[in-house]
Order: sequence, then C-alpha cells, then structure tokens
Amino acid sequence: MATISNLPIEQRPREKLVQLGAQTLSDAELIAIFLRTGIQGASAIEVAKNLIQKHGSLSQLGRLEAAEIAQEKGLGLAKASQLLACFELGARVAKEEIKTAKMDSPETIANFLQAILGHKRTETLLVLAVDRKLNLIRYQEVSSGDVSSTSAHPRDILRPVIVNQAEGFFLAHNHPSGDPTPSPADIKVTQNVAEAAKLMKINFHDHLIIGKASRHNDSYYSFSEAGRL
Repeated sequence: MATISNLPIEQRPREKLVQLGAQTLSDAELIAIFLRTGIQGASAIEVAKNLIQKHGSLSQLGRLEAAEIAQEKGLGLAKASQLLACFELGARVAKEEIKTAKMDSPETIANFLQAILGHKRTETLLVLAVDRKLNLIRYQEVSSGDVSSTSAHPRDILRPVIVNQAEGFFLAHNHPSGDPTPSPADIKVTQNVAEAAKLMKINFHDHLIIGKASRHNDSYYSFSEAGRL
C-alpha cells in the first residue's frame, strides 16, 4: 500500500512544513495533512492530487458541499468536514486581513477578495466603503445570486456607504465560472451605480469582478483599469 510513511522524511508533508514552512508545500501536500491517511493503493498526497485534478482547482473544490466531497472514494463525511473547515478558516483569515489593508490598487483588493469570494457557488456582491486615504471602513454583502439591476439597486449599494459616512467605495462580485469578463448586466449595474454616486457626490472608485486566472483570462476584471469608470 502506498503511504506517506514510505516517503523519505524530508518529503513527508508534516515534516516538510515544520522544517521549511507551510508555503513550501504544494496544494496536494497541504490537503494531505488534513486527510491524514490515503486509500488502498494511493497515499493521502495522491488522493489529494486526484481531488484537485478532478474538480479543476482548490477554489472549485472549496465550492463543494460536505456531502459531495464525502462521496469521493476513501473520504467520508469526517474528512470532508475537515477540508471544508480548512477552506472556511482561509476565508476568515482573509476577511480579517482585508479590514486593515489599504484599498490602493485593483490587484491588492482582488487578491484579498479571491479568498473571500473565490469559493462561492453563486454570484455575491460586496460593497467596500473606504475613507479618504482608501482605508477600509467596512465591507458588506449586498446581494447573492445573479448580479442584475434588480438584485443590485443603487440605493442598496449606497446605503452602507452613506451610513458609514465613507468618502467613497468599491464594488466587487465573483463569477463562479472563473471568467471575469463583465456581462451586459454587470455593465448596466456599474453605469447605474456610477450615475447615482455622482448625484450623491460619493466617489465610486472601481467595480471588480473576481474570477480565476487561466490561459484564457486574468483572475479579475477592473472597470477602472479598463477605462470604463
């Protein structure tokens, strides 16, 4: 039976983490630490590699429900719960870090939001209210589901900005497909919000769409960078 214990000590995920740091481990090695044991003929690392390959990426894996992961050969509900707890912890760390981060570039914001929105199975729209120095005051979920002019009305978007007496704000939502290219609805929402913000004399800094980097597209789309805001 293939097991991690048969590997040289320096190649075992736990020992490698202790000696070289967690950042040196591959995605599969990190997941293997949570799985702890493999199945007949495959080590925990091989099981993890197969999981990632089957579902396409870590973010895709993180979008699954516990019951779906539990159906994978050799896992079960206990290991599925451990994996989802791991993904949720990562998202919560990102939520804490974004509170102290400066919203000074689309790339910076997108990197933080990737952990928060990247695993969502439906489109989720966030408003990030900022002060004059682009420090985050508060971020709030406005809607969940397809982003459209009906589900993302300017008054609902501007409300947390006004309530928190913010100087300006960013919009951000995810595309579960991974392609961050704006849809006609995304463009319409952005235009409507921009017009409303201008009337209220509130700075609408950017609208970011969070996707997944691939050979065909970037990991995010910025209306500001594209010159459309």
